[in-house]
Amino acid sequence: MFDILMYLFENYIHSEADIFVNQDDLTDELTKAGFHKDEIYKALAWLEKLADLQESHVKPYLTKASSASIRVYTDEEMLRLDCQCRGFLLFLEQINVLDFATREMVIDRVMEIDSPFISLDDLKWVVLMVLFNVPGQESAYAQMEDLIFDEQEGPLH
Repeated sequence: MFDILMYLFENYIHSEADIFVNQDDLTDELTKAGFHKDEIYKALAWLEKLADLQESHVKPYLTKASSASIRVYTDEEMLRLDCQCRGFLLFLEQINVLDFATREMVIDRVMEIDSPFISLDDLKWVVLMVLFNVPGQESAYAQMEDLIFDEQEGPLH
């Protein structure tokens, strides 16, 4: 499923191609690209839920948090996001790429990925996808994009 999300992000969203593609046409294209239909439907549902997270009535906790609060991860989240991933999320908050709401959106989307473990590289792409889809986060998106694509110069944190 994550491969499909990456394919869609690189070929439609990040390339600024026409993102108003008919879902049937998109499913056909992804099938021709070698993806299985059940994985395609999971990826499309993942993207729909990402869009839904912008609505405060869907996830009301996104509007109620103190900037001084500390995130405590559940056991399931800790299994999915290792120490390096959790540290990276904290780093992104410290440099103001993520705020509490976008952090929670990232964690929500990570927990919906059909994988028992999320690598740091996969997490970075989820962060990028979330920031791209949240209005008003253009600066954070650009900063995250710089972090991802300027990696060859050294470690991020």
